[in-house]
Amino acid sequence: MVILDWVHTLAGLFILLSLSLGVEASPIFHSKYWLLFTAFVGLNLFQFGISKFCPLAHILKRLGVPETRSH
Repeated sequence: MVILDWVHTLAGLFILLSLSLGVEASPIFHSKYWLLFTAFVGLNLFQFGISKFCPLAHILKRLGVPETRSH
């Protein structure tokens, strides 16, 4: 997987997990404050769309995750 795949996968996972923990109808509800984490992830995705800067992508690049697929 390349950086963009990881960013999308982790963002989706974080959103689903934080919604599961923050929505009262969920069987694993913990606190409504988890919805703030959902908003944080959404805000990061929004600013990435505008600025093309993503902190997670920068971290993954430093860890050696490839930016493009090798054919």
